[in-house]
Amino acid sequence: MISGKADCGLQYAVKKSGSAVGYCALSIKCGTRDESGYHSGIAHFVEHTIFKGTSRRSAAVINSYLDRLGGELNAFTTKEEIVFHATVLKEDLPKAAALLLELATCPTFPEHEINTEKGVVTDEIHSYKDTPSEDIYDRFEEMLFEGHPLSGPILGTTTSVRKISRDELLRFVKEKFIPSRMAFTIVADIDEKKMEKDILKLAGQFFENEESQDPEVSADKGTWVGSNRFDKTLNKRNHQANCVIGGLAPSLYQEKERLATVLLCNILGGPASNSILNSVLREKNGWVYGVECGYTQYADTGIVAISLGCDKNNLEKCLSAVFKEIAKLQENTLSERKLKAAKKQLLGQLAISSDNGETQCLSMGKGLLAYGKITGDRKTKDLVEAVTAEDVRDMARTIFDPNKLSRLIYI
Repeated sequence: MISGKADCGLQYAVKKSGSAVGYCALSIKCGTRDESGYHSGIAHFVEHTIFKGTSRRSAAVINSYLDRLGGELNAFTTKEEIVFHATVLKEDLPKAAALLLELATCPTFPEHEINTEKGVVTDEIHSYKDTPSEDIYDRFEEMLFEGHPLSGPILGTTTSVRKISRDELLRFVKEKFIPSRMAFTIVADIDEKKMEKDILKLAGQFFENEESQDPEVSADKGTWVGSNRFDKTLNKRNHQANCVIGGLAPSLYQEKERLATVLLCNILGGPASNSILNSVLREKNGWVYGVECGYTQYADTGIVAISLGCDKNNLEKCLSAVFKEIAKLQENTLSERKLKAAKKQLLGQLAISSDNGETQCLSMGKGLLAYGKITGDRKTKDLVEAVTAEDVRDMARTIFDPNKLSRLIYI
């Protein structure tokens, strides 16, 4: 793998794979938390409308450009990133790379396209509201981070989206879409050196060669501790009960604590059917269709949340079981055998996930934006293996401290 930084400040990484399919992504350190001074939801709205035309191509041409090559063009927005990515045959990577940079540097945001897309995003907001399992998590995070930039909903609100103007979109892109906030990543069966030259050439075409200065920092590296604690039940007149229990967790930059938390969450409520909560709530008792313990990492904090949906009559039994299993992890350390098995399972999941070229490409971009480097598989394995049973127990005590936990229930 080759990585570096262009004169303009754009970070990049190229990794050779054995597939005829190529993946490229432009990751921008700019998300929902960066919307101060703008209408809520503008980052996500930019992601939607940036495909609607550039100074070089119309929306119709953009939409069909990679389609005609058998490729795909997509994008997503998080609290801290906007990512544009493409999947094409390896020989078409230069075209895909040029298109991603063109979209980010010279969008035109035609008025008629903006009005059309407002209807699309409004429908998207309504669809989330109609899905309790999605809506409750967004509401939980909004309440937990109230008063902090992370509290904003990624989609915005129907009211805020309607107020977004073309001038505001252009200003947002001009201010936030600068090369020092960007990372370009490629995974494909290509000559890494040649692809590096192509990226540097494109960077020179689309950006000034002098590195731009980022006038603001999205987040401090550390832990933000000003969360709000709550225990709230809302009557949504749903056919089932939904619940989220959680609180603050380590940030991206708290390496030791972060890896212990990843392992803890995988043991407690990871995707495997043998995770503790899956085994007890679903497999053994059949009280839930699904339960998970998720860990989201941000630059200055993190959030761990247990999410479940169940029949209303089973809610109290589910909650009792959840806290009983948490208490076991807080009171006892894992045996050497269980810890070893848990690490092997996590490393296996990570290896299988990273075997996907698109996942690799997106992960590389996130790594460059967060750390300025990409953590290799060997380093990741060493970090996981270094986690002790005491580390897992201590994180269970810290994260699930009853005096710090919050809970939101929809019934």
